[in-house]
Amino acid sequence: MENLTISIIGCGNLGLSVTQGLLKGNQITPNQLTITKRNLSPILFLQEKGVKVLSNNIQAVRDSQLVVIAVKPYNVKDVLEEIRDELDPERHVLVSLATGITTDEIAQHIGKTIPIFRAMPNIATDIRESITCICHKAANGEEMQQVEWLFNHLGVSIQINEELMEAATILGACGIAYVLRFIRAMIQGGIQIGFDAKTANAIVNQTVKGAAELLITNNDHPEREIDKVTTPKGCTIVGLNEMEHQGFSSSLIKGIVASFEKIEN
Repeated sequence: MENLTISIIGCGNLGLSVTQGLLKGNQITPNQLTITKRNLSPILFLQEKGVKVLSNNIQAVRDSQLVVIAVKPYNVKDVLEEIRDELDPERHVLVSLATGITTDEIAQHIGKTIPIFRAMPNIATDIRESITCICHKAANGEEMQQVEWLFNHLGVSIQINEELMEAATILGACGIAYVLRFIRAMIQGGIQIGFDAKTANAIVNQTVKGAAELLITNNDHPEREIDKVTTPKGCTIVGLNEMEHQGFSSSLIKGIVASFEKIEN
């Protein structure tokens, strides 16, 4: 797969994060990548690194085997209709990063049978620490391996059923914003109890990173690790209980559900 050519159509925030993450690995070279954007000025710096930068989506498809659609959902139909005559079922695999556009809808716009994937990474692709949920239509084992290979360069990928893709968007893609808001609140609390902003930031960032790595490494439930630091009558349990009295868990759950209801509608 080292010779696999990849185009990223619509290199906005997410497309740029994906591109930069791929370039930070050691198995995908710049000359394997073609990226497009109507206004090239924000991405021209990648041309200096050896990436092919175009405003022509049709040419990008011609130059690649794996075509990643990274435009906004309301632009997907126009882009698919623009490139569909260039999509070759014998050569191309199509991957959409657009929220809410099903594989059936994509197939309908293309009007031909081609391997179609939906993938939902998050902006941590930039540092190769994303979680990417993937589903597919009309794909064989080799094509599935290609797409997993691509997104495993950007972190961790998992295969899910398509009916869970909207939920995956909320938990994995929107979820990174929820975690960042939690981190911001912890930093603000740290400043209030005496730390300067830089020190509070360093402590909180490493604490959150350590908590996540602890669960991943031990393959454990959060409550088991929480029990280790909640001594009777201690300051940790007092703080946790006060947060729960103020609706900490319920407000987070309500926020996740509200986002999901928004994406469903």
